[in-house]
Amino acid sequence: MDLQGGGIQGPGAGAACPAEGVAGRHILLGITGSIAAYKAAVLCRLLRTAGAEVRVVMTPLAKQFITPLTMATLSRNPILVEFFDPENGAWNSHVSLGEWADCYLIAPATANTLAKMACGIADNLLLTTYLSARCPVVVAPAMDLDMYAHPTTQENLRRLVGHGVRVPIRNGRIIFFRLVVILRGHGAD
Repeated sequence: MDLQGGGIQGPGAGAACPAEGVAGRHILLGITGSIAAYKAAVLCRLLRTAGAEVRVVMTPLAKQFITPLTMATLSRNPILVEFFDPENGAWNSHVSLGEWADCYLIAPATANTLAKMACGIADNLLLTTYLSARCPVVVAPAMDLDMYAHPTTQENLRRLVGHGVRVPIRNGRIIFFRLVVILRGHGAD
């Protein structure tokens, strides 16, 4: 699989509604610390509008790019960042999240997060949930083109694809919002 080339396309790439066909599905949206995190708000809104139930897991760094309040409002669910709720000590179970989800979509996925996923590093809730997920996992890489083209990033993506992680690509370009094909079980094209 050639992962070289192009940038990320925005909403509407490919389908009339990028979230079409997800009604009733449980989508776990993972957000990492990237300037592209603002796109997760649009994605969350599209998924909710299409009838999906969305829960959000954020890395601590992601909170510096988009607020948990924004994502909680759009998803209509509490946002999960830490293993324990600091207010009441409640456990945020990565195993339960992995069992709940019909699809785990990590968008944006930074080079750092992709590398940790490829190596099985589990140092935050988003990553431990990835290792516990029983559903299809989809990543939307988000980084500058030099970082994306770096041989280490390419190897990490190949390794993840080899483990069954889906990277939505068309014509050599990552498509940020290409979820409908994966959810319908036709694979990443």
